[in-house]
Amino acid sequence: MKKLVSLLEHFGIHLSKDNGWHIHFSPRFKISVMAGAVLMLIFTVSMMHYSETPNFCNSCHIMKPYYDAWNGSKHNKIACVKCHYPPSTLKTHMWQKFQALSQVVKYVTRTYSSKPYAEVEDAACLNNGCHSTRLLQGKVYDKEKNVKFDHTPHLTEKRRGRQLRCTSCHSQIMVGKHMEVTFDTCFLCHFKGMGFGKDLKPIGGCLACHDLPAQNFKIGNMTYNHKDFVTKQKVSCYNCHLDVVRGNGDARKDRCFTCHNQPEKLERFGDIPFIHENHVTKHHVACFHCHDEIKHGFLESKETPAAEAAPQGHPETGSLNCADCHSGKHAGQQEMFRGKAKGLGMPDMPSPMYLAKVACVGCHYKDSAPGTAEFSGTTEKASSGACVKCHGEKFNGVWEETRDELTKALAELQPKLEAAKDALAKAGLKGADQKEAAEKLASAEHQLRFVRYGRGEHNIYLASEALRLANRAMNEVGKKTGASLKDLSAQPLISGSYCATLCHGRVGVKVPPETVRPPASIGIAAIAGKTMPHKQHTEMMGCVSCHDIGAHKKVPLRKNVGKDTCSGCHS
Repeated sequence: MKKLVSLLEHFGIHLSKDNGWHIHFSPRFKISVMAGAVLMLIFTVSMMHYSETPNFCNSCHIMKPYYDAWNGSKHNKIACVKCHYPPSTLKTHMWQKFQALSQVVKYVTRTYSSKPYAEVEDAACLNNGCHSTRLLQGKVYDKEKNVKFDHTPHLTEKRRGRQLRCTSCHSQIMVGKHMEVTFDTCFLCHFKGMGFGKDLKPIGGCLACHDLPAQNFKIGNMTYNHKDFVTKQKVSCYNCHLDVVRGNGDARKDRCFTCHNQPEKLERFGDIPFIHENHVTKHHVACFHCHDEIKHGFLESKETPAAEAAPQGHPETGSLNCADCHSGKHAGQQEMFRGKAKGLGMPDMPSPMYLAKVACVGCHYKDSAPGTAEFSGTTEKASSGACVKCHGEKFNGVWEETRDELTKALAELQPKLEAAKDALAKAGLKGADQKEAAEKLASAEHQLRFVRYGRGEHNIYLASEALRLANRAMNEVGKKTGASLKDLSAQPLISGSYCATLCHGRVGVKVPPETVRPPASIGIAAIAGKTMPHKQHTEMMGCVSCHDIGAHKKVPLRKNVGKDTCSGCHS
């Protein structure tokens, strides 16, 4: 006890035992405590101030790339917290201080992420004394990029259904570009999904962002001025400036794994509105965390054979890109082969060859020695030789017969369509009846075009379904208008008998037995328990009267086969 009393007295604390223990502080102790409190306050305030400086951020080694980017940017006179802490009350500021302190703790305990991420809110950029008047400035012009831009519609209105933030266009995707304009983001929004080559239709057009050069250009021995061609003669920019947009801007799912590993989040990959709302609008994520880059600008000029540099942005003389002139030449054939009939009201019905992963060159190949094609080149055309190559000699001629049957069907359906159109024009239908009939004929015409230009032989099952639907639509319009249209129900591609006429008989496929027993579900007493002559009914009615022909070897009975199907002949 004496040692404790002695130790306390050394620090200026005295104990007395008069009527109980009492503590007395010496003046020296009180001065020491006050001095310590003042020093602690000064230290705390100094540390809080230091914690708001860029040097404090740079004290963490994982922040060095970001510090270097800031130090080399136009914002290097602005403290980090000025942007990373939005304007706030004292309460929220203290909360942010606590969050900053937690980052220090993570750094000391080595529990931090190697890829720090921060959100910069619009309020920090538009704060008084920074860019508070940006939305009032109207169009601004970047002389280096020859681009004009207006902040107001981009920040106050949704663009392509997305609410943009300041960091959508001002971001850091490379060192030295800290919070400066990332033009690649503009390219992504203006060009993604807007076509390619001469079919490119960027949002707003070229002149929404670029002014036409006023000066003359000397190209070869000619003087050229943009305004003469674009303004007066209405020549499109794409006629001369090819390949100025490169890349698709795809957002691949594997990018999600950079930040997420929760299955419930990854399952929402295809929910595009949610993805953009949650990432761009709410959390200020830069577009290129998810999207591939789209490049926009002139390609580097190459030396021409005459050692004269080609004009910037123009293709080198003699350069060849098939897509510049031939666009979407095989779109119909690809849709037919894949069985994806867009906008035709038919289910997916892939060709058996597509399901077997047969490539185009499997059927398009030279089956005989070609002649001299030094200048004219060659075109690999399909022929029965491809069928024989894989399926044997018994398939020789199948392809030609299929093509000829399609040609015959189209030759009969096209006049019927014209007759139906003429009947509708003279019928004098009104209102909903007129609209419905016109829509049916428009759909029928669309289906005929699909079979014609998609080359129905690429997928005879889908082609037959399209022709059948087109014929049915014409019959319905004919009935409504009272017109007498040609009956094409016996046509093999419409009746469904094409399987037997084009293939089965030739290659020896066994057809169903001569007699079959109708299912009890038909419910017609006159034929209950009896067998049905299958071949006779096929010839009279066609396969599709009872069966759905969905694909190769998929011909189930129609769900609605019953009394209505048989009552035409049986009572």
